[in-house]
Amino acid sequence: MTPPFLKLNDQIRIISPSGSINPNFIDGAKNTLTSWGLQVSESNYARAEYGRFAGTMEQRIADLQNAIDDPNVNAILCSRGGYGVSQIIDKIDFSLFIKNPKWFIGYSDITILHNAITNLGLPSIHGFMAKHLTEMPTDVDTTQQLRKILFGEIPTYSINSHAFNKIGHATGKLIGGNLSVLMGLRGSKFDFDYRGAILFIEDIAEKPYHIDRMIQNLRFSGSLSQLSGLVVGQFSDCDEDPLMMQSIQEIIFSAVENYHYPVCFNFPAGHVSYNIPLILGTKITLDVTNENVKLAFI
Repeated sequence: MTPPFLKLNDQIRIISPSGSINPNFIDGAKNTLTSWGLQVSESNYARAEYGRFAGTMEQRIADLQNAIDDPNVNAILCSRGGYGVSQIIDKIDFSLFIKNPKWFIGYSDITILHNAITNLGLPSIHGFMAKHLTEMPTDVDTTQQLRKILFGEIPTYSINSHAFNKIGHATGKLIGGNLSVLMGLRGSKFDFDYRGAILFIEDIAEKPYHIDRMIQNLRFSGSLSQLSGLVVGQFSDCDEDPLMMQSIQEIIFSAVENYHYPVCFNFPAGHVSYNIPLILGTKITLDVTNENVKLAFI
């Protein structure tokens, strides 16, 4: 099942289930979303601040649950990531969401919500949040790609090849998000079924040996061997460590080089300004050739 695509005057709700946010970014996101012809509402505690969090656990649970349950809300934009969704995700009742699905948008710590929604058999959007919607020009292609997806215009992406790419064709469900957040869900009911899936990973400000540890976990647990493809996004602000004797890309490549599925490196999604929106939890085709990479949503 796919949530209904948006129409003019549909309502999008801005919530803050994770870290606290500069309220100016909520105002900026509202302006952008309003310019798209949407009615914009915000949750009661979207601007709250409780330490590093956007409100207490009880406040964030209430806001998330209300956005999920409100039949007048057609899409939900998470204002930012940070940290906090892991504290509340197991307190959320998705029963009405399954009956009345809606588009969830966000990335970083919002990976936890993407995982939960993917495991319900529903898609969600790994994409821009309030800061980018405020600071990026409204006509930049990544912003327009998010708008188009919400209104039912599904893109096909084509990017340049990369030296570490592994050639091949794959079809499978696109899963994933922030690597560190994914690892925090290992062994829980919010972990993925990796069998036949195409995994997308990205991260920010992680040490190379931390990344290696996480990749090795995916390798020796058998998760990497079960995939049908791998999309490696941006690893931002991750300073290389010469003592590792491999670059971050080489660490990932060496973990998957013996598997017979396509691998795409340097995909333009993650904690970067040029953050291409991805529809997680839906089938895609991944074609990696010597010339380019094509990713198409089915």
